[in-house]
Amino acid sequence: MPILSREKYWILETEHTAYAFGVNAHGLLVHAYWGARLPFAEDYPLPPESGDYASWSGPSHLVPEEYPAHAGAKFVEPCLKTTFADGVRDTVLRFGAAEVVGENELRVTLRDAHYPLTVVLCYRVHEAHDLIERWAEISNTGNTDDASITLERVWSALWHLPWGGQYRLSHLFGRWFEEWQLRRELLQPGVKVKESRRITTSHSANPWFALDRGGADETQGEVWFGVLAWSGNWKLAAEVTEYGATRLGIGVNDWDFAWRLNAGETFTTPASLAGYTAGGFGAASRTLHDYARAQLPHGKTLHPVLYNSWEAVFFDVNEASQMAVAERAAQMGVELFVMDDGWFHGRAIDNAGLGDWWPDERKFPNGLTPLIERVNALGMDFGLWIEPEMVNPDSDLYRAHPDWVIHFPTRARSEMRNQLILNLGRTDVQEYLITLLDKLLAEHNIAFIKWDMNRNVSEPGWPDAPGDARELWVRYVQGVYRVWSTLAARHPRVLWQSCSGGGGRVDYGMLRMVDQFWVSDNTEATARLGIQEGFSQLMPAITMESQVTHMGRPLLSLPFRFHVSMMGVLGISDDLLKWSEADLQTGAEQIAHYKEIRPIVQLGDQYRLLPAQGQDFTAVQYVSQDKAEGVLFAFRVHLPEPARIPPIYLRGLAADARYAIDGFDAVRSGAAWMNTGLRLELGNGESTVRRIRRVE
Repeated sequence: MPILSREKYWILETEHTAYAFGVNAHGLLVHAYWGARLPFAEDYPLPPESGDYASWSGPSHLVPEEYPAHAGAKFVEPCLKTTFADGVRDTVLRFGAAEVVGENELRVTLRDAHYPLTVVLCYRVHEAHDLIERWAEISNTGNTDDASITLERVWSALWHLPWGGQYRLSHLFGRWFEEWQLRRELLQPGVKVKESRRITTSHSANPWFALDRGGADETQGEVWFGVLAWSGNWKLAAEVTEYGATRLGIGVNDWDFAWRLNAGETFTTPASLAGYTAGGFGAASRTLHDYARAQLPHGKTLHPVLYNSWEAVFFDVNEASQMAVAERAAQMGVELFVMDDGWFHGRAIDNAGLGDWWPDERKFPNGLTPLIERVNALGMDFGLWIEPEMVNPDSDLYRAHPDWVIHFPTRARSEMRNQLILNLGRTDVQEYLITLLDKLLAEHNIAFIKWDMNRNVSEPGWPDAPGDARELWVRYVQGVYRVWSTLAARHPRVLWQSCSGGGGRVDYGMLRMVDQFWVSDNTEATARLGIQEGFSQLMPAITMESQVTHMGRPLLSLPFRFHVSMMGVLGISDDLLKWSEADLQTGAEQIAHYKEIRPIVQLGDQYRLLPAQGQDFTAVQYVSQDKAEGVLFAFRVHLPEPARIPPIYLRGLAADARYAIDGFDAVRSGAAWMNTGLRLELGNGESTVRRIRRVE
C-alpha cells in the first residue's frame, strides 16, 4: 500500500521514496521524514516534539510544522494568512481528522480553534513516478454571509528538507529571448524568493526547484526537487531559519492577492509535486519527464514535424502565399502546416483584429476551407495561430465591449504591442471565446492550435468584480483553464501549443490542455543549446517545439541548425522560397533522419552528458526506455585551436548488453561506453547525430 497509517502518523511511499509526518504530543502536525524508502514502517522517525528557545521564538522555529498558519509567536514563512470578519488576523489550526481515499490519496483536516475555518491538506501518491502531490482546500464552514474570511496567503505546500548541512538551490531565471538560464546557489540564513507578478508563469523565472547539499551533479547525489502546477502569479520562498532548518514554500503569489471566502465556499490551491532521488539532477529531470508525458493529452503518440509560415510571409497572408510555401514544406516531408498571425478579420498589421476570430473576408473570400483542403491534399495536417486572451482597441469586439478588458477606470489603458488583455476571470468573456473558437474548430479540419499571449498585465483592475478585485490574479488563470480545457475536450484530436512570446507560460498547470510549448522566440542555434538545456530540467523533449530558422549572424550550417531542433519536436520556420534546391534536399534528408530517431527523442530518457550553458562543446543523449536504442547529439560551437575535445561518457545503457554506434567500428558493452567513453572529431560550428543500437 502506498499509504501506511497508524495513530495520527502517516507514511507515503512511492516505488523508491517515502514521505512521513504526524501529530506530535503538543498537537501540531509535524513533518518527520522525506528521502529514500525504508524497509519497515517502524524505521521511520516519529514527529519531533515542540520546544521554545528563551522568549524569542515559538515552536515553529524548532519543529517542522507541515502547514504552518500565521498565528502566535511564529516568525517563519507561513503557508496560510487570513483576516476574519471581526478583524482577527491569525489562524490557530488544530488537528481534526484524517482519511485515506482509495489507495493513493490522504486527506488531513485541520480546524481553526475558534472560527469556522477548515483546512484540508491533500496528498496524492504517484507511486510509479516517485512523486508526492500536495494541495490544500480552505473552507469557510460558517452559515452567515457577514462572516466572510479574507485569505491573504494560501500556499500549496511547505516542503521540509532533512536537518543539517548547507543546501544549494537550483532555479531558472532569464528574460524574453534569454529564458531558461540555470543557476545553482548556496542558501544563506533568511529567505530566498523567486516569483512572478505578471499574471503568467513569466520568462524571468519558473516554479521549479531542486535542492541538494552541495554534492550532487548530473549523475549522482541526493536531490529534492519539485514544481508548482500553476500558470499565473506564483511564489517560491526557500527559508533557512536561525536554527538551521531548511524549508521551501510554494504556491499562489500573495503579492496584491486577496480572496473573500464567503460562508459555504472553498478555495482550492494549485498542486505542488515533489520528489527525491539519489541519482543527481539528471534522475530528477527524468522523473519529472516521465510524469509529464503521462499527463499530456497526446503523450503516447509521436508529435509531427511542422512548418510555421510566419517567417515566410509575416502579415502578407492569403491562400496563394500560404500554398507557395506549403508545397515546398510538403516536398521536404513536413507533416503539419501551421498558418500564423494575420489570417483573421481586420488583421493587416499588429494593431487591429485581435478578438475577431473569423477569417478575413478580403484575404480569404471563400473562407479557410479551400486552403485547408489543398494543404491536406499535399499530405499535411493544418494548424492555426490564435491569441484569444488579447484584444486590439481597433476590433469589433472592443468597440462592443470596452469593459471586458483588465483596467482601472481612472487610469489610461496601457497598450503593449497595440493590445489589451481580456479579463478571462469574467464568465461572459469565457463564453464568448468558447463559442467563437468552438465554431472555428467545428467548421474546419484543424489539427493544431498555437495559442499565443504576447504581453503581461498592467492596470490589474476589475471594477465590477464579484468579490475582492484582487481575486483577479487567480480567477483569470481559472478562466484560461476553463476556456482551454473546454475546447480541448470538445476537440480531442487537436494538438495544442502554449506560447507566450516564447517561454513565458511553461508550467505543469498547462499540461492538462497542451502537448507542446514554444520555448523561446530566440531560435539562433547556439543560444538554443543552452535554452533547451534549461528547459529540460523540468520538461521532456516531446513538449519542446524547436524550429529551424534563419536567425543568427554568421548563420550556422543547415545541418547544425537541424540537429539542434531535432532534440525536441522538429519544426521549420523560414522562407522556403529562398531555399535552394540543395537546401531543400538537405532539409528532406534531415527530416527523414529525424523521423527515424523521433521515437527515441520524444519518448525516451534524456541524459545531459556535457553542459551547454557557458560551454562551447556539448553533448546530449536519448535512450529508449527498453535500452535497445539511443541517439547521441554533439555540438562544437567554438573552441580555439589547438583544442582537445573532451571525451563523452554515455549514460543509460544496459551495462552487460553490447552496443554499436554509428561511425565506430567497435561493438562494446554498455559498461564500456559508459566508463571509458568515446571521442568525436568536430570542427568549430560542426555537429553530429549518432545512432546507438543494441547488438543481440
